[in-house]
Amino acid sequence: MASGSSWTPKQNKLFENALAIYDKDTPDRWHNLARAVGGKTVEEVKMHYENLVEDIKQIESGHVPIPPYRKAGGMKTKGWGISGVSEV
Repeated sequence: MASGSSWTPKQNKLFENALAIYDKDTPDRWHNLARAVGGKTVEEVKMHYENLVEDIKQIESGHVPIPPYRKAGGMKTKGWGISGVSEV
């Protein structure tokens, strides 16, 4: 999900939290999202959202594999490693 500018993990989390607050029916949604994230313009926030939506579509359609995540306690879920070799 790359937009014209880089986003820090903190900005991404703020963006995700703000999306839960400011839905599509919220007046001035994009301004509110930009203000909640901080350091981003309305246009950057819109582009970031559009990229997120596209990423979700790609994942849901099976074009992009879901990366393996670690389970609680540090156990890794079965998935594919960088080399393409299955990991446990």
